[in-house]
Amino acid sequence: MRLPAALLLMGLALGPAPLLAQAYQCRMPDRLTAPPAAQRGRDAVKRVVPVTGYTLALSWSPEYCRGREDDASQALQCSRRFGEFGFVLHGLWPEGKTAAYPQYCAAPPYAVPLSVMRQTLCAMPSQRLIQHQWDKHGSCMARDPARYFQTATRLFAAVRLPDMERLSRRPLTQGMLKREIARLNPGMTASSIAIKANGRGWLQEVRLCLGLDYRPRACPAYVRQPRGDAALKIWRGL
Repeated sequence: MRLPAALLLMGLALGPAPLLAQAYQCRMPDRLTAPPAAQRGRDAVKRVVPVTGYTLALSWSPEYCRGREDDASQALQCSRRFGEFGFVLHGLWPEGKTAAYPQYCAAPPYAVPLSVMRQTLCAMPSQRLIQHQWDKHGSCMARDPARYFQTATRLFAAVRLPDMERLSRRPLTQGMLKREIARLNPGMTASSIAIKANGRGWLQEVRLCLGLDYRPRACPAYVRQPRGDAALKIWRGL
């Protein structure tokens, strides 16, 4: 998979984002062990359908790690021994014409090489998640994990995101966060951004809807959005 010049529209040439916007202070271990073999659940049905666009999903790490700081299985992301993180890459997902998106296109699954894991961990600090994202989504987009994660991490690095600490200290709505992200990224509008929050209104994820050329596009109708402009809170991890 080749990265198109259109990626520049998402800020690749515009310099670094604010400190708290994405992964920072990353110091992953020099030596990694291979994660357990990928395990597919009953819903892991191979579905090969035409790709009509993509979703770039960015998780807000402080909220994800709340209560997981001492979970050994989440140590790379949440223990703070290997770095501290703001937004991290959840995945780059191929989309179809309906909610029945492509998935699990390779059978049987094969392991992501440790060299690719090492190059990806500062953006996606979980070996299990890296393996799962390749198995479920990347196998429908690229011939090998290296190409998939190269594209995903470059897209992730290209996005400019706001000062989340500043936003966390003021009254905020989902619409306000969408408009702030759109303002920082040429070619993006609020309609190309979806926000995921938990039932208590805390930010969990920002999802960016992209076309086949990786340019921002309006999110498809099947992408769930709350009615109205819902209030939003941002956990800072303190």
